[in-house]
Amino acid sequence: MTESPDRTPIPRAFFDRPVLDVARDLLGRTLVRTSAEGRIELRLTEAEAYAGAIDPGSHAFRGRTARNAVMFGPPGHAYVYFTYGMWHCLNVVCGPEGEASGVLLRAGEIITGADHARARRRSARTDTELAKGPARLATALDVALSLNGTDVCAGQDAPLSLLHGTPPPPSRIRQGPRTGVGGDGAPHPWRFWIADDPTVSPYRAHQPRKRRLDSGRANA
Repeated sequence: MTESPDRTPIPRAFFDRPVLDVARDLLGRTLVRTSAEGRIELRLTEAEAYAGAIDPGSHAFRGRTARNAVMFGPPGHAYVYFTYGMWHCLNVVCGPEGEASGVLLRAGEIITGADHARARRRSARTDTELAKGPARLATALDVALSLNGTDVCAGQDAPLSLLHGTPPPPSRIRQGPRTGVGGDGAPHPWRFWIADDPTVSPYRAHQPRKRRLDSGRANA
């Protein structure tokens, strides 16, 4: 039986391209999370590009570390990181090996397995909020550091995979500054989203973290 075009796995060559092209082209694709609990599928509606050594907003801007090593590997692998001591975020490595660029998967619509996602996202008031933001997306899909380095091109039975899906027409794609990025990387319009989609997360400018004060002195 011939597989429907939208169910075709995305090949590795798709990710071996400039990160801005990949970020834009990921919109409308289907992200699949397969585990012992079942299968969840998500239509990607928002993504952000991070361009490694030329991007002050990227984890790889200052070079390779134990945390970001996956970003320097082959394209088409998951880069998962832990942030603020409580949340995970999911990225896909792009570009030639060694250049360390990646796309943060910011938001999407759960199209299969919503019951599993709801069980992990009990605070979501509606299904449009299940994966509305990168930490929510990772939580809904049960993405943790154990999936760091997963090959998303290994097929639909892999823990994480990406299918062709249905990309939106160019007229529905919007582009603007990345959420929460400060410093020299703040002006880059490297966030892409599907216009008027209710699952897209709200834009928030970077807010410098304030140091706590104790008896008139800042804590180190």
